[in-house]
Amino acid sequence: MNEPLLDNSEGQLFLTEAFKVIVEEVLCKGTDVKEKVCEWREPEELAALLDLELRENGEPQHQLLQRIRDVAKYSVKTSHPRFFNQQFAGVDYHSLAGRFLTESLNTNLFTYEVAPVFVLMETEVLRGLRQLVGWTEGDGIFCPGGSTSNMYAMNLARYRLFPEVKTQGLWGLPRLTVFTSQESHYSVKKGAGFLGLGTDNVILVKVDDGGRMIPSDLDEKITLTKSQGAVPFLVSCTAGTTVQGAFDPLDHIADVCEKHKLWLHVDAAWGGSVLFSKQHRHLMKGVDRANSVAWNPHKMLVAGLQCSALLLKDTTNLLKQCHCASATYLFQQDKFYDVNLDIGDKSLQCSRKVDCLKLWLMWKAVGSNGLAERVDKAFFHVRYLVEQMKKREGFHLLGQPEFVNVCFWYIPPSLRGKEGDSDYQDRLAKVAPVIKERMVKQGTMMVGYQPLANRVNFFRVIIFSPLISQRDIDFFLDEIERLGNDL
Repeated sequence: MNEPLLDNSEGQLFLTEAFKVIVEEVLCKGTDVKEKVCEWREPEELAALLDLELRENGEPQHQLLQRIRDVAKYSVKTSHPRFFNQQFAGVDYHSLAGRFLTESLNTNLFTYEVAPVFVLMETEVLRGLRQLVGWTEGDGIFCPGGSTSNMYAMNLARYRLFPEVKTQGLWGLPRLTVFTSQESHYSVKKGAGFLGLGTDNVILVKVDDGGRMIPSDLDEKITLTKSQGAVPFLVSCTAGTTVQGAFDPLDHIADVCEKHKLWLHVDAAWGGSVLFSKQHRHLMKGVDRANSVAWNPHKMLVAGLQCSALLLKDTTNLLKQCHCASATYLFQQDKFYDVNLDIGDKSLQCSRKVDCLKLWLMWKAVGSNGLAERVDKAFFHVRYLVEQMKKREGFHLLGQPEFVNVCFWYIPPSLRGKEGDSDYQDRLAKVAPVIKERMVKQGTMMVGYQPLANRVNFFRVIIFSPLISQRDIDFFLDEIERLGNDL
């Protein structure tokens, strides 16, 4: 017979034991530099180890606890100090407590009656973020990631220009164009495809050597597009590009947008957190002139996935006008409280997770000054890394980092002095993939690589986790050399 469902006391006991496993395997071992970043297995072997098959009969609790251990063991430890692979890393324990709490409460952030605490909390957190942008008023919403925030901005900008699109669709609309840099996030093109604008109508603007959008080229391309009968409606610029960490010159781009009366969106999913820092907020000078800003605290602030805010300067309730469906079974207008507190109709989602608590609890714990120190510490470590790279033979920077992305080639001894050889670029392109494979299979660390335009594969190391020390940075350099010296 099937094992009976757990009663409440048995369920609580299982949860307690499961939590112990999580703390030991993920939070203790997963942040210990003596442990591996990952236990690599080939897909077929991993599937067998995990026993992924779902069966008719349930499994005993001791076996389920082993399943939890296995999931933890074979997952990548993104909180490990030597996980440099992505723009999320590390762990903030106050934020993590908030994540545990929201999962336990299991509520939906759409009406005040089911989420009274979180409706008020989201409003306050969004207000705090907008204040850092430089707006005293405005609107906003937490979204499931920066890509969705960027798509929201595109949809709002189109609705402001052509509100009939909500009821009549694309029928009768002119050809609409979006402008973004060659190094912007791929979600701009994805959004254009999803919203029916067409990816061909995303006009790519040239960038300088550092990856920053060139405002004069933007102006020329807008003028040219207008002359061809199209209707430009949005410029999406980037504060912290994915690869090079470049910040577009927002003030100059805002001048162009005002000249042509276009919506200015700033994708600050990666770089927005510099606004906490007095030393580094100048990188986003002019952000207050934007119409919308996407910002992911789950990245540099380590709030935990997912925590992504769309901030709006708008005070006309555009977000609700654009997305509302006025479902009477949720948003009754004769409720006993202020129905403006039912914020769910602003969202494209119905079910929406509570993402504000993890940021709110962390912010309450360390304050704005603590978050600023976190940002400043990341820049300090980047300066140290660059200084150490310049002292070692074989490390070649793409350029001086503007942010906490450090892009570089590792030149193994066999290629040094061979830059003039006809096959040099082809051979160099193979170095990063081989080193990456070796580090992952050995589990010592994880760092990303990619090509960019005419540049062959290079490493992109992301330095921002609050758990990183100078010892980890020294290890990183030593390990690149160890893994690549024989190539």
